[in-house]
Amino acid sequence: MSALPFSPAAERNRQPILETLRLVLPNQGVALEIAAGTGQHAVHFAAGLPNWTWQPTDQDPAMLPVISARAAEAGLDNMRAPLRLDVMAATWPSAGPEFNTPFDAIFCANMLHISPWATCSALMQGAARHLCPGGVLITYGPYLEDGIPTSEGNLRFDESLRATHPEWGIRRLAAVAEEAALVGLGLKARHAMPANNLLLVWERAG
Repeated sequence: MSALPFSPAAERNRQPILETLRLVLPNQGVALEIAAGTGQHAVHFAAGLPNWTWQPTDQDPAMLPVISARAAEAGLDNMRAPLRLDVMAATWPSAGPEFNTPFDAIFCANMLHISPWATCSALMQGAARHLCPGGVLITYGPYLEDGIPTSEGNLRFDESLRATHPEWGIRRLAAVAEEAALVGLGLKARHAMPANNLLLVWERAG
């Protein structure tokens, strides 16, 4: 077994997410992953979507060699070298030349609730800049939905997040949709996932 940093949650949810990605994505394209963390998602998705090229990124420079090592272990040839990317930065990525070719998809899991609310607007603005017309931003994680009861587990999780950091917390889907609409991204699909999570597909207008 690999000695690399490991996320049990990423291991649990990677296959359900992959199965949903296969439903919502075309047969081929180039994807940018935001907040790739340990790289478990990136490696699993690149392996499971062989006609896609996967570009992992993370804000923490310490995670980049972890992602590289995990990709090397998997022997993937459709996964690019990881880059440092802070969604709050004016240009993406945070070092080196700005991305000059649009992406067909951008994937971001479990970031919005463990970062300040300002990252939501930054994520939407960056996606609008770097998605091709008709491209999609895919977000995964827990959300609060108006008119839909929140699970006890998510309520406790939200309380623990806010106790950890006052600017963290599970986001209202309606508020996220408002930020997306400001930059021309509309909610195309909502997929219920295990453990009271949602996979949301936001499409850039063509």
